[in-house]
Formats: sequence, C-alpha cells, structure tokens
Amino acid sequence: MDKIFYTYRIPDEGMLLLKNYEISGNNEDRFLSKEEIIKGARDASALISLLSDRIDSEVISSLPKLKVIANYAVGYNNIDIEEAKRRKIRVTNTPGALTDATADLTMALLLATSRRIVEGDRLVREHKFEGWKPGLLKGPALKGKILGIIGMGRIGKAVASRAKAFGMNILYHNRKPLLQSEEEELCVKHVSLEELLKSSDFISLHVPLMGETYHLLNEKRLSLLKPEAIIINTSRGAVIDEKALIKALKDGKIAGAGLDVYEEEPFVPQELIDLPNVVLLPHLGSATNEARREMAIMVGRNVAAVLEGKEPPNPVI
Repeated sequence: MDKIFYTYRIPDEGMLLLKNYEISGNNEDRFLSKEEIIKGARDASALISLLSDRIDSEVISSLPKLKVIANYAVGYNNIDIEEAKRRKIRVTNTPGALTDATADLTMALLLATSRRIVEGDRLVREHKFEGWKPGLLKGPALKGKILGIIGMGRIGKAVASRAKAFGMNILYHNRKPLLQSEEEELCVKHVSLEELLKSSDFISLHVPLMGETYHLLNEKRLSLLKPEAIIINTSRGAVIDEKALIKALKDGKIAGAGLDVYEEEPFVPQELIDLPNVVLLPHLGSATNEARREMAIMVGRNVAAVLEGKEPPNPVI
C-alpha cells in the first residue's frame, strides 16, 4: 500500500479523501525540520507539504519512493522543481481555491492602510482617544484614485472587480494583455510597468515569485512612485526588495504599505515593525474557512489521482 506523509495536518476534508492509504505525519502545532521530513517521509509515495517547507534537492533525493509532492498552497517556490522533474516526481498545487480570499484581504489592506485602521485601533486601546477632531488620522479615499495591479491572473482580476465597485480607476501590467472584452468588463487599462508605477496611488502585487519577478520592485522602480503612493503585497515577499522598501518608507518617498508576506518569512525586520505607516499581517491571504477547506480537498484529489496512476487535477509538473 502507498504511504502518505504530511508535514503539517491539513483540514479533514482533504484527509478523508485519502483514508484508503496509510497516512502519517506531523500532528503538532510546529514546523518540521528538513531532517524530520526526510525521516518521516522516507518510505512515502506522497508528500503533502506547506509553502514554509523547503523541499530541496536533498529532501527529494532522500525519498526514493516518492511519486508526488502536493503543496498545500498555490505557490511552489519552496520546491526544487528541476530536481522533481529529473526524478519524474509529480508536483501539484491548489490554484483557484484562494482567489477570493486573497482578493478580499487585498481590499482589507487597501482600506486598513488608507483609513489608518490599525493606528486608530491602537489609539483607542492605549486610551489616547480624546474625541473627534478634524485632522484625526486622515487618509486618502479610494474612490477616484488609481489602483495599479501588477499581475492580472485570477487574483488580480478578482481585485480589479472589487476595486471597480469602490469607484477606483484601474491600470494593470501583465506579460500578456487581457482580451479587450475582459478589459471592458473589468474597466481596466493595460500599461507599461513604468507608467503604472508613476501613475498609481495604490499598487497591488499579484505575481508569482520567479527569476524575473525577484525584487521586481527594487530601489530604482520604487523611486518612480508618487510620494502619496501605498503598496499592497499579498503575493510573495521577495517580489519587493525589502531593504529598499524600508528606506523609501522611512525617507517619506512613499506614504505607506500593507504587507501579508515578507522576503525572509517568517522573519520580519524590526525596522519594518517600527514603522507606523505599515500594516503587517502574518500571511493570511488564504485564511478563510472556505478557502482552506477547498485547498485541502484539492490536495487530496491531487494525491489520490497520482497514486491511482491518473493525471492530477492541478499539476505544476
């Protein structure tokens, strides 16, 4: 019988789809070390992993029976794809399941940064609220402002749909422009990255992390932004040069940021934590009950398909 090892227990809806297999794994509320993953999955045909698990060539080459790595995430930059290809191991992910959840969180960060929600909450909790004042924690409205979306895939489109309802004007940059009919439906305009950065009041990142998107927003590109611009990142931390971002925020080159992801996650630089004009979240993009359940179901179906000799519904390779 094929064995399945999970690095962290996923919701039961996914595990139930695999009840006919021998399943074992980590049931503690902690992440496993590389050595623990290798030891636990040594005889496994399937490995269920998290984005926080580094499934590198050492791990993959140490698991001789492995047929599939099912990432409980839409991203897969934690997996050595080339090594998996070389060993003919399938890799799967969970696209689509977290589209609405991440788009909702993007809008939450847009509102939290523009309306200074966290600062207001802190003011009340620290008993510093003295009453309504004309200038108390003012911020920009969303209506009529320009939102620049970098990456117009599922999540980018879902964000555009929501931003349209808020009355925002939407620019986007994507390797491949949308069909004209899609642009008209979403009321969006395709522009160069440089024009988007120069024109936008808010910028939201929705690109995968790969060679061409690593430090996509570097010091040079950040210098193109308006001083009142606010950056939202719910994609991957390393898409932004974090040091350059901190400098731009500290120097007042941009107005603020709302971040759900970090370059060396889970490490967050103290300089970033100390900045009052930043909203920081602990990678909550997919953190709805519905999204996490759907992700688990997708993982279960992907694993079952490969172990049954079928094509998985959500292949990366």
